[in-house]
Amino acid sequence: MPLLKIWTEENGRWGIWQVTETLEELYACLSDDVVRQELERLKAPSRKMEYLAVRVLLKTMLGKEVRIGHETSGKPFLTGGEYHVSISHTKGYVAVGLHESAQSGIDIEAYGERVRKVESRFVREDEMPERARMESREELYQLLLHWSAKETMYKVLDMAEVDFLQHLKVCPFKLSSSGTFTGESYRKADKARFLIHYLIHPEFVCTYCLNTACSTNNG
Repeated sequence: MPLLKIWTEENGRWGIWQVTETLEELYACLSDDVVRQELERLKAPSRKMEYLAVRVLLKTMLGKEVRIGHETSGKPFLTGGEYHVSISHTKGYVAVGLHESAQSGIDIEAYGERVRKVESRFVREDEMPERARMESREELYQLLLHWSAKETMYKVLDMAEVDFLQHLKVCPFKLSSSGTFTGESYRKADKARFLIHYLIHPEFVCTYCLNTACSTNNG
């Protein structure tokens, strides 16, 4: 099975699955009757693949099948309540983050030029100060990571009406194949700071963090 990566970081569990199986192969990995019932409600084949791949990845990470519920906001949760969960998917991949006590956030974004068309929605004037000196490929990875990091922060903040330009900021960092950088949220009265982990791959970028943010207003 094409499991790409499972790892631990900050006492959390994280996983990425490359989806190359057929629907039948993924379905054969699961035995819960609820899966069949929920699968029948999904119309698009791509949504069915994502649905099954996430549950197979969770089973691989936890050693057992678990059921996923959703709050009214759409936020996922495990019905057993053992872990906070975060889920993301992009073309050909799904990603999951788990933590026993802190809200986890993970996001995975496919490599591609489309992000340039929407960068005005999420890149602030005080971000990417070295952009003019970047080569095209580095610039593209930086854009993808800024977008992904803000999706990740949005997930761990668990708030409605977060503006990616006004409320979230990615502090400058030097690009590597993996590493960390700082993200900041201005959504509440107190500014919060997050340590965001990232990795880059020829086909995607992935960011992840935990809601262990600290207030920075008081120094």
